[in-house]
Amino acid sequence: MPRDWDAYYQGSPEAFDPAFVVRAYGFLLPEGEVLDLAGGTGRNAFFLACRGWRVLLLEKSPVAVARVRENARKRGAAVHALEADLEARPGELPPGPFAGVVMSYFVSRPLLARLPALLKPGGLVLVEGFNRSEALRRGRGESPHYWEPGELARPPGGIELLAAGEGWQALAYRSWAVWRLAVYPEV
Repeated sequence: MPRDWDAYYQGSPEAFDPAFVVRAYGFLLPEGEVLDLAGGTGRNAFFLACRGWRVLLLEKSPVAVARVRENARKRGAAVHALEADLEARPGELPPGPFAGVVMSYFVSRPLLARLPALLKPGGLVLVEGFNRSEALRRGRGESPHYWEPGELARPPGGIELLAAGEGWQALAYRSWAVWRLAVYPEV
């Protein structure tokens, strides 16, 4: 979704409410560091940091990264922000392992297959975003930046589905899912 993210974040107020999936299922994350992909100004990162997780936030916009760093300094929060263009370079991710990965309102299908390698055993992926119904409602039916019906209920290989849902929520059509790195006992 080509957009001037710097202009967007310069003009946007602070967003403090985390995504539904983070608020509802974040407590299931194992102990450790969480990777927040395209984390914007840190609404999910600060929510998790206030509850004891360390968070590494990656974001394309230098304006958003500066805001996150300033807020982390002011709050003494365990949030570290780095500039990263995940659309242009989806392969450039920190190695992990992470307790969890957050993909909130960022659709990158090339990244999905890389998620298992980023997670520690039992690690979670918390993913949420607008779906195809919302794209149609907005007149953007052909845009690739929306999840397809049922797509989030089918996690990539090596990851199992814990919970998922889609439908009308907070004035938009949304999809969300909680995935876990499959952990099987050694035989």
